[in-house]
Amino acid sequence: MKLTRADVQRVATLARLRLSSEEETHLTAQLDSILLYMDKLNELDTSQVAPFTHAVDIVNGFREDEVTNQPDTDALLANAPEKDATFFKVPKIIE
Repeated sequence: MKLTRADVQRVATLARLRLSSEEETHLTAQLDSILLYMDKLNELDTSQVAPFTHAVDIVNGFREDEVTNQPDTDALLANAPEKDATFFKVPKIIE
């Protein structure tokens, strides 16, 4: 066993968690099995494997940033109560 109950208690204290005795025992076993599995993975030779960020090759998941609907200023301001050239004119709120 790599992880001890004292380790789980320390982490719980740092995370400000109150764990019952059963929860400590359960978490100790679960976390220990995770760490043992990570040790198994560390035994694999990955020197010939290129690092990657995705399991599937994604060249570019984003579309190009292009304007597809150019705004018509006159149509936008058609129902404005007041306008100043190409801007909405609003009453002053802050003095």
